[in-house]
Amino acid sequence: MRLVIVGASGSVPGPASASSCYLVEAEDEHGRTWHVVLDLGSGAAGSLQRYLDPRELDAIAISHAHADHCADLAVMDVYLRYSDPDGPAVVPVHGPFGLAGRIAELRGVDEHSDVLPTIAWQPGVPVRIGPMTLTCAAVEHPIPAYAIRVEGPSERGGDAVLTYSGDTDACEGLEAMAEGADLLLCEASFLERDDQPRGMHLTGARAGQIAQRSGVGRLLLTHIPPWIEPYEAVAEAAGEYSGPLGAAHAGMRVYL
Repeated sequence: MRLVIVGASGSVPGPASASSCYLVEAEDEHGRTWHVVLDLGSGAAGSLQRYLDPRELDAIAISHAHADHCADLAVMDVYLRYSDPDGPAVVPVHGPFGLAGRIAELRGVDEHSDVLPTIAWQPGVPVRIGPMTLTCAAVEHPIPAYAIRVEGPSERGGDAVLTYSGDTDACEGLEAMAEGADLLLCEASFLERDDQPRGMHLTGARAGQIAQRSGVGRLLLTHIPPWIEPYEAVAEAAGEYSGPLGAAHAGMRVYL
């Protein structure tokens, strides 16, 4: 599997990055490359086109329905519907219950999208997309939200595991999804020094604690908002996690 960071900015698009969007790719036994996007936040649909034609996507997986994680589903509908004179393309969207209505709201219409059919997450029930298997667990956020575990073929042979936190505070669901993962792509929207509410987001320190307890091979912090310097979140995590870590940035590629 390969991970491409399409957008990593937290809460809002930043000057150098769209909001949350992560492209995961893997080849099957026949050599066909499968493409799955984890989240499609504000500004991400444009950036995604640097890496592939969005019509080539096999699925979109949405962690939750806040705009910085799903807003560009509205423009994705337009792209899939009108970009090819031979007709529209269809890309299934896995996400929280009610996402079809959220997409309609973002599009400013009443009817559900026929080019972005939605399938509601069922925690613990695997979703097979080519050579990749996606499993989710509910996490702690003000609206229904999920961490997503992706298992698929490793670039080095065998299997690899990527866990994406979505937006969450520390919770059992995230730790279950992160257990033994090769890579934990984990949000770090807050800093310990700031007086921020609980039950919404992680700090770099709490992300590091989860990575350490879960025994992950590598920690990559993401969803850092433009008003926080990434090195601050990384420094917090380094105080809690003994493995390799860093901060995600747009255009970064990780081979698992």
